[in-house]
Amino acid sequence: MEHYITAPFGTEITTDLHCGDMVYISGIIYTARDAAHKRMKETLDSHKDLPFDIHNNLIYYMGPSPARPGRPIGSAGPTTASRMDFYAPELLDLGLVGMIGKGKRTKEVQEAIVRNKAVYFAAIGGAGALLSKSIKSAEVIAYDDLGTEAIRKLTVENFPCIVVIDSEGNNLYETAIKEYCEL
Repeated sequence: MEHYITAPFGTEITTDLHCGDMVYISGIIYTARDAAHKRMKETLDSHKDLPFDIHNNLIYYMGPSPARPGRPIGSAGPTTASRMDFYAPELLDLGLVGMIGKGKRTKEVQEAIVRNKAVYFAAIGGAGALLSKSIKSAEVIAYDDLGTEAIRKLTVENFPCIVVIDSEGNNLYETAIKEYCEL
């Protein structure tokens, strides 16, 4: 099934998404990778506020290449999500509604997704130049010293991704393998 959704959004949207659904996201999403997640964890441990309101927002695991003239961002492909698995459950418990990346997630992340009625999306790895065409603006909002790993606020239009783990814990990586083996 195809869905066109606007970010930020809440569980009224996530509970309608199912693993394998194609989703086109428009609106505001944030980027963060390993180093930014480490900083966010340090911020939380110091009882300070995160650099953006995490509630009902999405984090895209991405570090862009430099923008070409006239473009808001360079190639913008997904990073392997498992590198953020140590941090994801806490962020989900604080209200993060979804993540975009590539690859499998740990059992702890899957449990946190279900507990919080969140969702994990996959963007197509190796298609960063194509994905960047859906990004209409990009602004560094925190941790500028981290370069490509700084947190960015992106405005996206019909950003394509696939629901991999839905709010009920259905996991496309597991169901697709099962279906393949049955063939």
